[in-house]
Amino acid sequence: MRIHQDWSTPALDLEPVAAQTGPFPQRAFLETWWRHRSADADLMLVESPDGLLPLMSADEVIGFVGDGDVTDYHSPLGDAAALPELVRQLPAGTMLMLNSLPTAAAEAVVAGLAAAGVNATPQQHEVAAVLTLPNTYDDWLMGLGKKTRHEVRRKGRRFETLLGPSRLERVDGPEAVAEFASMHRRAFGQKGGFMTPEMEAFFADLHAHAGAVIDVLYGTGPRPTAAAFGFEDDTTYYLYNSAYDPDMRDASPGIVLLSSLIFRAVAEHRTTVDFLKGDEPYKYQHGAHPRPLYAVEVQLGATT
Repeated sequence: MRIHQDWSTPALDLEPVAAQTGPFPQRAFLETWWRHRSADADLMLVESPDGLLPLMSADEVIGFVGDGDVTDYHSPLGDAAALPELVRQLPAGTMLMLNSLPTAAAEAVVAGLAAAGVNATPQQHEVAAVLTLPNTYDDWLMGLGKKTRHEVRRKGRRFETLLGPSRLERVDGPEAVAEFASMHRRAFGQKGGFMTPEMEAFFADLHAHAGAVIDVLYGTGPRPTAAAFGFEDDTTYYLYNSAYDPDMRDASPGIVLLSSLIFRAVAEHRTTVDFLKGDEPYKYQHGAHPRPLYAVEVQLGATT
């Protein structure tokens, strides 16, 4: 085992222990997060021959790189074989706070701690919302509850009446991020305060260097009505954030954006749309199911 701060290590390209975790446990996202949001933390890339734990330390607390506000999944890469040796080297009193772990990642962490003589029980603390896609968009619609299916169709027709036929367009570049951020800042309530200049810079870096994609919903005119900021791989579209123009709220652009993203994911033969963390009702109304996420928290010396 070695502990280092070398972002160029090939171990950061290993597959996450937990599948379908998007960009979040991997090099590009983690390094981007580190540039923008690491504050006073110390980087700890804990590497074994076949695995890596991307950790950080702050105030005698060790956790995975990436704060919960913007990082939806954590997972060891390759394996968690370095964890027992790491635990044995850490001083008593050190707190391990390892969260946002899908089941496979939580099991690997618990097994690694057990190998060092530390008993830990994972506690569910969050859920992600994951939609398994059928073969066709119509099949997805028919799988919804009657009320939601009617709402999707009705709001699609209303959008077309007010703004013309909808189209979803992939956009790119700094101007696209700026447009998305501007729309986001116009949201009502707490959401409108999320997109600070610092957060916009983080999103811009994710778009430029970590594979984030931006999709904009239009009517017949040139003005965007809603936008989604996400990630995608061969099987899954990950909806990271979204916004709509509040001046066009009567046309329900948020619902039309969501159904348009699902339509395209089906057309591109993806199997999943991941709405990521959060238990907002709309996710489950549109067919998602909860994916439990676990936290493993232990204070060394207290349980060894």
